[in-house]
This record gives sequence, C-alpha cells and structure tokens, in this order.
Amino acid sequence: MGITRRTFMKATGAGLAGLALGRLGFNLAPVQAYAAGLKIEGAKEVISICPFCSCGCNTLVHVKDGKIVNIEGDPDFPVSGGGLCAKGASLKSLHVSPERLTKPLYRAPGGDKWEEKDWDWMMERIAKRIKDQRDKDFKLKNDAGQVVNRVESVFHLGSSQVTNEEAAVLHQMVRAFGIVHFDHQARICHSPSVPALAECFGRGAMTNHYNDIQNADAVLIMGSNCAEHHPMTFKWVLKAQARGAVVMHVDPKFSRTSARSDFHVPIRAGTDIAFLGGMIKYILEKKKYFKQYVEEYTNASFIVGERYSFKDGMFSGFDPDKKKYDKKAWAFEKDAEGKVKRDPAFKHPRCVMNLMKAHYDRYDLDRVSSVTGVSKKDLLRVYEAYTATGGPDKAGTVIYALGWTQHSVGVQNIRLSGLVQQLLGNIGVAGGGINALRGEPNVQGTTDHALLYGYLPGYHSTPTAVYPTLAEYLKAYTPVSKDPMSVNWWGNRPKYVVSLLKSWYGDNATPENEFCYSYVPKMDPGVDYSHLYIFDRMYKGGIKGGLCFAHNPCQSVPNTNKVRKAWDNLDWVVLGEVFHNETTDNWRRPGVDPKTVKTEVFLLPSAYRAEKEGTISNSGRWHMWHYKAVEPLGQSRDMGAIFVEIMNRVRALYKKEGGAFPEPILKADYPEKFDAEAVAKRINGFFTKDVKIGDKEYKKGQLVPGFPNLQADGSTSSLNWLYCGGYTEAEGNLSKRRDLAQTPMQAKIGLYPGFAWAWPMNRRVLYNRASVDTNGKPFNPDKAVIVWQDGKWVGDVPDGGYPPMAMEGGKYPFIMTTEGHSQLFGPGREDGPFPEHYEPAETPLAVNPFSKQMHNPCMKVIQSDVDVLAKNGDPRFPIVLTTYSLTEHWCSGSETRNAPPLLEAEPQQYVEMSPQLAKEKGVKNGDVVIVESLRGRTEAVAMVTVRMKPFTVAGRTVHQVGMPYCFGWSKPKCGDSTNRVTVSIGDPNTTIPEYKACLVNLRKADKATEL
Repeated sequence: MGITRRTFMKATGAGLAGLALGRLGFNLAPVQAYAAGLKIEGAKEVISICPFCSCGCNTLVHVKDGKIVNIEGDPDFPVSGGGLCAKGASLKSLHVSPERLTKPLYRAPGGDKWEEKDWDWMMERIAKRIKDQRDKDFKLKNDAGQVVNRVESVFHLGSSQVTNEEAAVLHQMVRAFGIVHFDHQARICHSPSVPALAECFGRGAMTNHYNDIQNADAVLIMGSNCAEHHPMTFKWVLKAQARGAVVMHVDPKFSRTSARSDFHVPIRAGTDIAFLGGMIKYILEKKKYFKQYVEEYTNASFIVGERYSFKDGMFSGFDPDKKKYDKKAWAFEKDAEGKVKRDPAFKHPRCVMNLMKAHYDRYDLDRVSSVTGVSKKDLLRVYEAYTATGGPDKAGTVIYALGWTQHSVGVQNIRLSGLVQQLLGNIGVAGGGINALRGEPNVQGTTDHALLYGYLPGYHSTPTAVYPTLAEYLKAYTPVSKDPMSVNWWGNRPKYVVSLLKSWYGDNATPENEFCYSYVPKMDPGVDYSHLYIFDRMYKGGIKGGLCFAHNPCQSVPNTNKVRKAWDNLDWVVLGEVFHNETTDNWRRPGVDPKTVKTEVFLLPSAYRAEKEGTISNSGRWHMWHYKAVEPLGQSRDMGAIFVEIMNRVRALYKKEGGAFPEPILKADYPEKFDAEAVAKRINGFFTKDVKIGDKEYKKGQLVPGFPNLQADGSTSSLNWLYCGGYTEAEGNLSKRRDLAQTPMQAKIGLYPGFAWAWPMNRRVLYNRASVDTNGKPFNPDKAVIVWQDGKWVGDVPDGGYPPMAMEGGKYPFIMTTEGHSQLFGPGREDGPFPEHYEPAETPLAVNPFSKQMHNPCMKVIQSDVDVLAKNGDPRFPIVLTTYSLTEHWCSGSETRNAPPLLEAEPQQYVEMSPQLAKEKGVKNGDVVIVESLRGRTEAVAMVTVRMKPFTVAGRTVHQVGMPYCFGWSKPKCGDSTNRVTVSIGDPNTTIPEYKACLVNLRKADKATEL
C-alpha cells in the first residue's frame, strides 16, 4: 500500500501516531523523516509555479507567520507529479536569500557606490527621465515624411519572468511611450520557433504538450539536452521508452540525455539541416511517407509558379545589394478564380513534392556524413528508426531547444523538422508533433503578449510607416483564400486588432478616429529593432536610456565586450531585478573605473514568484494561475505594480506639463493600480456595448465567451485574442482550475482538459483534425485525439469545429494557414521556401560541399562587427565552440548563482574538450585555459572528457569544444562570460544570434589564475 507525504501529513497532522502506520503495511518511503513534517505542521499551503524553465512545474509553498518555511513540488500537477529539478528544489533558499535586493538603489553618474533611495524619489525621477528623453527625441515623421509617432533613443528589454498580466500592461505602456526598440529574452532563445512553426502549420507554438510525449513510438531529441535542462520533460520521454518507443539523441556532446537514450549520435554543431535533409531524401526514396496524410493535408500537390528556381545554393529572386529575396518569385500558380493549382498525382514537375525531391537529391549519405561528421551507419540508424513512424498506427515526436534555434539558420532548422513530421503524418496526432522546449518560465506567454518589437499581442505584425491607416494595415496583413474549404482563420485579424485597440484606448477608440491606430508607433520597413541592433546603436551613441527588467544582457548577449561598452554609453537606465548581476553592476565590472561611466542607474527590487499572483503559460500552452504566498521581501514590489506606477507618473507629468504627442499616454485606458485578476479579465475581453451575435444577446460589460465572438466594429475589447475564452461569466478564471478528471478516451493519452486552461479555447493538441481521415475516423483508434461521433467531435477540443473534410460543410484541418494545408513548401520565410544547408558564419571549412553558397545569403551581419568575424577555415581559430546550459543554473545564472547548493554543485566556468584535443594542446584535466576568438577571450577550467569527440569532416579532423553560458564575473569570482567569444550574427528571419557555432582557439594559461 502506498501513501504520499502530502496525504500522510493531512491524515496524521504529523503526529507521532502516524509512525505506527509503517507497522500496518503502509509504504512511508516518500515521507523520509518525521522532522520534515514538523516543519510544515500548521503552515498555510499556497500553490505557486517554479520560475525557471518552461515546464511550469506547480509548487506548494508553506508559510508560517508570514514567512516561507518550505517549497516543494505539487503532486497534483500532471506534468511533474510533484517532482522538481535541482533549480526548483532551491526555490526556498532563493526566496529568502540574504542576497536578495530589498531596497531601491541609485547609482549617480560617475559614482562608485549604490545609494539607498525611497520608492517615491526613484519613481518620480524615473518618470521625469522618460518624459524628458521622449520629449527631446520624439519623431512625428521619419525622413521620408511618413507619420511614425515614435521615439528611437529609448529602449525596453525583458522579460520572460513577468506574468501574462504584467506583460499586458507592460506592452501597453511601451507602445504608449512610442518605443520601438522593444525586445525580450525570446529574441535570443526561441524567436525562430514562431516563424518556423507558423510557416509549417499556421501557429508558432509547441504543437502538443508535455504529457503527450509518452504516446510516441519514436522520440528524436535534437538540439536539446532535456534530461538536464528540462528534467520534467524527460520524465515523459522515459515513459514512452518504457512503452517501447525508440529514443535517439543527436547532439554535439554526450550527456545525461544521451545516457538514457537508446543511442546517441554526435554531430558537428551547425549541420542539422544537412542531417535532416538526408532524412528527407531517405523518406522520399524509400517511400516512407504517410501517403494519405501527405496527399490530403499537406501542400505537396500545390504547383509553384514558373519564376521559382534553385541553383548553386540560391533560390530565385535574390537581390545581392539588399541581401534579400523577392518572395513573389516563390508564389504558387493560381487558376482564373484565384485558387492554387494542384496535381494530386504528383506528376507536374513544379508540384511541391517534385521540387522537394529535386532539392534534397544532393543530400546523399556520403555528403551528409562528410559535412556533419556523423558516420553513415549512425545516419541510417536514426533514419530507419524514426521514419518507421510514417503510417497511421505509429507516431514520432521531435524535441528541440536552443541547439536548433541559436543559429544563422535557426528558423530553417525547425522548419525542416516540420517537413519531416508532415511527410510522416506526425502532426495533430497523439505522440507526434514538435516540442519546443523553452528555457524561460513564461517565454510562451510573454511572446503571446508580444514583448518583441515586431509583433502586437496575439501575433499581429507591428505596423510600419507604409501603412498610415488602419484599413491599409489590415488589408496588407489579412490573408485571403479563394478556396471555400479553407478556414483561413487569419482572415479574422480585423476583429482581433480592433478589439486590442479598444482595450488600449477604451471609449477614445472609435471608428471615426480609426480606433486610435495613429497612436501606435510605426517602424520603418526593413529596419531591425532587436537585441543586436539595439546594442549596436547604443554602442554608437544613438540610444540614450531605457528600461530593462529581469534580463541580464551584459552577460547573455554575444560579443559581450561590445555590449558592456555600449551599456557604458547610456545616460540612464532603469532596472528591475531580484539579485545583482552583470548588467545591474556593469559600471563596476573588473578593469573599469566607475568614474568613467556616466550612466545614471535606477535599480528597483522585484518581488519573486511566490510573492505575487498571476498566470504563466508553459510551452504546452497551459495557462496556469499561481497565488501570492507571502508579502514581497523588504521593500520589493511586483513588476506589474512597477509598470503601472511608471506609466501613471509619466501620464501625470504630461497632464501637468504637456509635451511631445501626449495623446497615446493621456487617452490610454490604463489601470490606476495593478490588479492581476482585473487585468486577466481585460486580457480575455469585454463587450463594450449591447450586441446580438447570431441568436444570442450580450450586454455591455459582459466577458466575451471566446474569440469567435470578437468583432471588428468596436463592440468588443480584448488585450489578446488568443486568451479570449480563458475567463468566462459562467466559470470564472479557468487558469485556476485543477480538475484531473478525464473521459476514458482522454485518459488513454493524458489530455487533462480540466487542469488549468490552454489556448486556443482549451485545445491541448493543435491541428488535431489532421489525426483523423477525411470521414473523421482516427488514423490510430488506440491513441485517438478526436473522433467524429454522432455528428460532433469527441475527445479534445477540435481545431476548428467544422465537420470532417468529406462531409457537408467540411473544411481542411490546418485552419491557420491561408490555403488550409500544412506547408512543405513555405514561401513566407526570408531565406527560402525549402531549408538549405549553409555553413555557420564562422566555419572550419573553406568550401560548402552542398553548393557554392557558403553562408546563409540573408543572415544579419552588422557592419561594425564584420572585422571580428573569422574567415572560412581560418587557421588561427580551428576549433568549433558550442554553448549550452546546465541543470543547476538557469540561463545567464544571475539568479541561481545566488543559491549556495547550486553553486556548490556547479561552481565555475569550464570548457569541455576531447582527450585528443587536450593532448594536442598540452592541457590536462583541471588546467586553466584561455579560450579566444576574434571578439575576445575568457578563462575556463579544462574538463577533459570523452563526452566530446573529434569529427572527421570533409576528410580532415575537426575538434569541437563546449562551454556553459551561465557564469559571469559578478558572482562568484570564477571567470567570465562565454559570450565574450561568441559571434554577433543573426538569423535573417528573427536575428537570433549564432551562439551554437563559432570558431575559437585555446591554450593553457601561462600560470594559474583565480577563476
């Protein structure tokens, strides 16, 4: 008989009588010790959420006398079952740490110390700084005379740590100020996921959810070390394996993930497209694809126009001066009615299937092996095991993380996995999909709420100056399909954009003034306002001040030496943090005289996770509420309250003094005080007047029941249409639900539809209508996600409530793509409709074996960084460096380095290298070495290990080393950031930097130095 510790404590009250249960046959192993029970006896128990990776593990916070006495995993959380990783286990120590920031701190220009200030003084001065800078530099028009209403000299960076409610008020504030240099952590971790997955399927989110991994028959882990970095994810991998799934790990180094997989395949960093391109060739040549699925649900039969071509690594339509493609050259051929022409028999030479076959014909085993360093035997081992899922009764799932995203071809890495999954029929099915394991607690939610310059909340493109009116903007960004079976859900964009504007500007937003569209700042077309360009413009003196919340860019952005010097150029900066880090204290970093740094620094102490309430959205799109357990430590405040006060103080100054274009600030419908529950309702949205939709009447002030009810006439509001339906009149805040009940069909695959809420409309598996045939019968009845039964869908919430395709009123299953099909050929990305192997920006090769085009022709190269790029095959830097995270430390390490147990487990910077390279360099395990690139150098302890191996690439030996990126100078004194040597090169679609592959050299330090 088993009993959990939680149940035991409730049953016995931790009394001595409970010890007798062990003699009655109860298994008390989970209890461990009676003393543990005494610690929480009489304590209040509050549900919170771990603030680290994107699993969103629920925690139980025990509070006595207003203080946290214990934090542990919540056994009722379906993903973790009560488990926590090392970081989660350290949460109590981090919450009560003596290193916490507890008072507002001020650093005067040129000062050498922090000064304590009260909140009122700080906030008033911050508001004045923002207003003065905005008034001084505000642009009503750009150089072309177009209305832009923006300020370019102020930035905002961060944060994936904020809740959805905090993100909503933050985004509204930033747009009201007119800021366009606006970005957060997703830019440098998972920004490629959205355009890659959206190009394939219509949405940029993880397709399935964590629990669903158990349903896979094959698991391909590539670009991820999830056993160490997302341990609660790997739990479900092991469950799949126990049920017979083949688990394979393709990764540059051997790790704990590799050790528990059926086999590990080492690969040279930056060659994933070559590896997967070979799999595409294998699928097509061996006819491993799921024929019915490919024919019915993908665009394999679509015919591409005559302008399309591909030669020597280049697609048609390239402009060498602009380094951009004219994507019209990749358009589909259409008939007189405007419908895309199709060839279901795949006979037409320009149908997608034949173009794809021709494109990947070069990706033979010999060439792929030569480029990747993977043996032909290992290639076939993966190809055979994974492509066995290409049929109705099998499913394979792909798991990736930053190992795929942080490349100059990051988007196309993920896109190519989408091609594999489409061909094998693995999208929409249980145990299938593409699992984007994000590394930040709410990077999904804060990306949904668009803390990124290029989007408005809900994935609407930020307006550019070429669209001066709302009508012109909506016409440009609202797709049209002539196929009556295509749902083309993005055709509803006007409803969602107008509802957003109504939320931002309330009664001031009317049809007569085009719903205040003119108040939204406009970007210049083609201009990049993301991280790398923010720091380049800051370095050159063009950006004067800004806000940075829960983000450590002076540690986590590549070419860190440049970034830190750029930060020195700021006149002022506002920071919100839990602990000191490399960014807060940049002015006193080693080797710098504080007197020479002019920056005025405002450091605001932030509440930690258990000290506030609100929602986060994990990678599986589960929208979950966490509760406030204790008051914030010291004088710290939650970020929502900080944002709201900044906005309102700036607004008060404009009301009193006037200033540059005050309307977006003065006319904003913005809360006077931050209330997470109230903001959650605003995110869902209200009816702004009495309306009748269909046969149902709604009253002004009622919550909108779901996004299908949003309107384009101003009668509804919603801060984010994706979340509309998550807070209803009938059931209230659905993110608070904790119902574990399931129907037998749902329980078979682990849906848990009553636990919390998932966008969109509580759908747990996206594109699930592709899991059935055209009559609504599941391809795999044993793992059915939905089924058409008695005239309705049963199981998961269907992805579009339309009947199956073969029935009257039936629609295609991919409702978010314009033509209703998943896209093997994706004409919307910047660097090609098919993924193509290009070498990283820095490569040990002198020639690309696949084509004459060495690098991604569209990759983002900042001119001032060209001189610090190594040439192809540069003999001075012959070693490939890749970077990674650690179980014990989170991202830049700025929080976890303050937890003594975690720092004891992983205390210092190191570089992993093979015994062969160590011998060549005369380095022994434990030696201090210097790692150098053209951008700088850093010190690390040598870890000589067989986990790293040399590769045979293009007939010669190529060495590869690995370094974690969680260590910096601020704490402990153990070396500095790996990013001192990484490269400032961006993917052309998202400008994510290429952290995962650059060229370095290393040597033993002349003498031991203190790391």
